[in-house]
Amino acid sequence: MTTPDLGLLLDVDGPIASPVTRTLRIPSIGADLVTLVGAGVPIAFITGRSEAFIRDHVVGPLREMGLDEALSRPGTRMFGVFEKGGAWASITADGLGELTVDETVALPAADVSAVRDLVASRFTDTMFFDDTKRAMISVEQNVDATPADYRAAQSAFQDAAYDLLSARGLGLAYRERRHADAGGAVPFRIDPTVISTDIESVLLDKDRGTRRALEHFAASGPLPTRWRSVGDSRPDYTMADELHAQGFEVAHVDVRPSDGVLERPYRIVIEGDLIHDDAGAAFLRHWVRELGL
Repeated sequence: MTTPDLGLLLDVDGPIASPVTRTLRIPSIGADLVTLVGAGVPIAFITGRSEAFIRDHVVGPLREMGLDEALSRPGTRMFGVFEKGGAWASITADGLGELTVDETVALPAADVSAVRDLVASRFTDTMFFDDTKRAMISVEQNVDATPADYRAAQSAFQDAAYDLLSARGLGLAYRERRHADAGGAVPFRIDPTVISTDIESVLLDKDRGTRRALEHFAASGPLPTRWRSVGDSRPDYTMADELHAQGFEVAHVDVRPSDGVLERPYRIVIEGDLIHDDAGAAFLRHWVRELGL
């Protein structure tokens, strides 16, 4: 079989894992990922999630669906970029490989502990501190918290974290809004998502993760000329931005267009009325059929 001229860069929360259950809820998603990578399509997960989450909630279920056998075939490639480029590992027929962490973008340990204590003292009814992160801070919505309750608490947490870390001397700003006293460039930012708040280096983003994935894939074989990126937020567009800048033929699949579809020089794909992992499942099934797999 001819190797398909296609590569995939996939955000995890939303298009692959349900933002409600935080699992691979739709069986066809796992089956189609295994089919595509086994056919030679290089697949990278470009995610804010930790290595531990991807190992347990994505790679583990995929291995139960035949991933090991698929990745034992010549020319197959799968890779994971975690914490928006702060850590990465290969994914092989033996599972997730050795983790590399970019310590140059990690938050100071004392500041991480301070935010952990803040969550424990005031916010445990709606969110939890993610102890699996190595380079960034993530505070995530409890599964049993309602979206309305979480959104209210999330805003309060973000302001409290900003005040706490600023008082400790950490240069910090919000991704989409800047406090008047934040000044110019700062090294860290607060970045809210649908189910979490990340506190991270401003150097971390999906374009950085994309470059890391492309470098990894290029070291083991030729790169496809055609790529698709998939995500559920505006920052996910930076995957396609980077691919486009490097001259690849790219389209971006937005599985949560209600967040606002951005204007870009490449094609934006919307899966009809489907959103989140339902849209992700439709996208993957399309390519399995398109490639005749």
